[in-house]
Amino acid sequence: MNSDLFDTEGAIFMGARREPRGCAVGLFGVPYDGTTSFRPGTRFGPAAIREVSNGLESYDPQLDLDLEELAIADLGAVAIPFGAPEPVVAAVRRATETVLAQGLAPLMLGGEHSISSGAVAAVAEQHPDLALVQLDAHADLRQSWLGAHHSHACAMRRCLEVLPSGTLRQIAIRSGTREEFRELRSSGRLVPIEAMAQALRPLRGRPIYLTVDLDWFDPAVLPGTGTPEPGGFHWPDFAVLVEELRHHHLVAADVVELAPQLDPSGVSAVLAAKVTRSLLLLLGRGPAQ
Repeated sequence: MNSDLFDTEGAIFMGARREPRGCAVGLFGVPYDGTTSFRPGTRFGPAAIREVSNGLESYDPQLDLDLEELAIADLGAVAIPFGAPEPVVAAVRRATETVLAQGLAPLMLGGEHSISSGAVAAVAEQHPDLALVQLDAHADLRQSWLGAHHSHACAMRRCLEVLPSGTLRQIAIRSGTREEFRELRSSGRLVPIEAMAQALRPLRGRPIYLTVDLDWFDPAVLPGTGTPEPGGFHWPDFAVLVEELRHHHLVAADVVELAPQLDPSGVSAVLAAKVTRSLLLLLGRGPAQ
């Protein structure tokens, strides 16, 4: 693995190793929060998820799978420049391409949501029929925000520009502008929480990229995020999605927008690590049988 792309200093995710040979999943972090518009700190998210991961069991009873039976490479943090988002997105794309070239399924830990378009672009090159599924409090469909074309408030707009299939499902979005919600409703991309599993069933058999903005969860259970939005969701809601994803071909994913210093209890990081464990297991088991 290209040592110029990844910094391997620091903690490693539970059960993972640095050497990618023989692994099924490549985990990497992107410690970036350069376009954060409210409360910064997501640059500390990837390290926090790794540090608390050993507090979880390696076994997931819902999936009946164990990380100890899965070969995972934790490749470290993408070496990113300080400042504007465009070079960061480009670095993320190169890193994701490198992970894919090693035959690994990429799982990216953020960092803020602006980084996702770089990973989606790389995965879509390999899977032109890629469908994108978004968990998020916010629509993220702005053309620009506070002068930034690659702001985290524009994450899905930028992803749509690099997604050849144009297939995006936005699960239970609850915040955005009037214009964003008009687009969500007219496009048919907005999926109510109660229709989540049903809406995703037609995507069975297609490659899926899942992007998880952790502010999708209610701030009562995950306060450690830069843009909390009341009215969110809890672990049983995420478990419904996991159950549906058992029948899908999940090829890549990201977990973004954890700002751990905003939650002194540390529970937000633990929830993020548990989300990460579920996605590692789904990615590592390969296509649904």
